Amino acid sequence: MTVPNPPIVLLHGLGRTRHSLWPVAREAARRGYRVHNFGYPSRRAPIEQLAETVGRRITEIATTGIVDVVTHSMGGIIIRAAVAFGALPAEAVRRVVMLAPPNHGSELADRLRDFRAYRLATGPAGQQIGTNDDSVPRRLPPPPFEVGIIAGRRSTNPLFSHLLGAEGDGKVTVESTRLEGMREIVVVDRSHTFIMWAPDVLAHTFAFLENGRFATDV
Repeated sequence: MTVPNPPIVLLHGLGRTRHSLWPVAREAARRGYRVHNFGYPSRRAPIEQLAETVGRRITEIATTGIVDVVTHSMGGIIIRAAVAFGALPAEAVRRVVMLAPPNHGSELADRLRDFRAYRLATGPAGQQIGTNDDSVPRRLPPPPFEVGIIAGRRSTNPLFSHLLGAEGDGKVTVESTRLEGMREIVVVDRSHTFIMWAPDVLAHTFAFLENGRFATDV
């Protein structure tokens, strides 16, 4: 008897919408998942409030079991915070694939946080994802669920790459994506904004969700 896949929750990044993860949603539906592609007001509230809102919604979905989660960028911080702050029971989450997550904060946010345009574009959460003392990512404990991380090493913005000063996807360095207790990490030749559109990223994502390991044949 084939065990059905658990529901899958998708969490977009800062300043994006649920439509940004449409390629993942489409592939998940093709594979028979029940897809919950969440939108949340990422620019209107601090991370703590966003995590509480998202955590409650996932808890409602997981009442009959567990969920898998795919996140992009700050979405990875939201799912970690939801569990760490008690808004989502740890046992409700099985596996999480994080695409380009700023798990140690974003050096780019450090450089841009005082600019008015950045503050308007990213809201309260944008002030919390740097690497300084206000950094929420750096204060979160290691997650209790299985984590696979897909990091990018291609940048389409030379200025941002210069500001980051290390291998990364133009917004987050590869080193910042790493997380204590992660099961596996893979680095792909993709940029931050559209990493979820890449066929190799989709293959890795669903290999990890279904087998606990990234693909070896892409």
